[in-house]
Amino acid sequence: MRIDQIDLYHVAMPLVAPWRTAYGDDAVVESVLVRMVSGGLVGWGETSPLAGPTYSPEWAGGVFATLRRWLAPRIVGQDVLSAADLQQRLAIFKGNPFAKAGLDLAWWDLHARCQGQPLYRILGGTSPIVAVGADFGVQDSVEILLDKMATALAAGYPRVKLKFRPGWDLPMLRAVRQRFPAAAIHIDCNSGYRLEDARLFQSIDEFHLAMIEQPLAHDDLLDHAALQRQIKTPICLDESITSLDRARQALEVRACRYVNVKPGRVGGLTVALAIHDLCRGQGVPCWVGGMLESAIGAAHCLALATLPNFTYPNDIFPSCTYYREDLAEPPLELSGPGQMRPIEGPGIGTVPNPERLRRMTLEHAEVVP
Repeated sequence: MRIDQIDLYHVAMPLVAPWRTAYGDDAVVESVLVRMVSGGLVGWGETSPLAGPTYSPEWAGGVFATLRRWLAPRIVGQDVLSAADLQQRLAIFKGNPFAKAGLDLAWWDLHARCQGQPLYRILGGTSPIVAVGADFGVQDSVEILLDKMATALAAGYPRVKLKFRPGWDLPMLRAVRQRFPAAAIHIDCNSGYRLEDARLFQSIDEFHLAMIEQPLAHDDLLDHAALQRQIKTPICLDESITSLDRARQALEVRACRYVNVKPGRVGGLTVALAIHDLCRGQGVPCWVGGMLESAIGAAHCLALATLPNFTYPNDIFPSCTYYREDLAEPPLELSGPGQMRPIEGPGIGTVPNPERLRRMTLEHAEVVP
């Protein structure tokens, strides 16, 4: 498949309300969309590292620059025979998984469109019905959080994820468990703590959570392994898993009992598939995470989540959850209580709305041979 042209769009997408986590607040999600052209077909990818290097060392402006100067020129004008071929061509560049993911995701969408098949079928998905959970960032009050949780659980969401950070921690969690003693709940710490906080996490065992997501440093494995030995609640790694090798090492040292897989964070669907297979072979369950992408990025996540080892309800959301107006159309919607289905059409089944893309674009670059 010859790649004739690549277009890059650095976009800013306003959220309905600020998203508050251990690393700060985001009122706007900055993302990078990749448009890949081969003949008369077009594929789309999205990589959303956020506006600043807070979730990871990458950030949207830097990803855009890296793609424009280094990665896209490596691919455009070339016959890319497979996803593995694409990854091999990019392997000369160290790190930068979010930037690499933009090209990888666009290639997979383009490949599926060439085949005239939905992406989830091309990936080997076993069921188009995907369980999804409800997520809540830091709220203005515990009472607001409890009301939102009650609404989500009544709507049939199978589990709830809560952001957890200093000042929004044990008192909040205690109030949640008192109100919802049997609900499936886990917390996400977004690297906000250190091993010295082990006593805090030991006290969390009493709340019988499904897991604790990324409690320690974003690039750590060994301290997570040490913490897991000291607590009963399973640890899930997110930020620490940036490649297949990191996933393998995490399992070898027993740093976690769950793995969150985000296509952007690991370098694309190609690597995400390999991590899924590795974890499945070792009996470690996975789930698909999100980065508040538009329907473009979320549709890729939804296709990935149809694979068999994504057994915990995923972080994939209807477009209206965070955006008054999604950049792409058709938007993603629930197909049932706590469930979503990939759009049945070639590729990911959704494309940017041209007017919204123009309005939300901060910078655009065209890369040709």
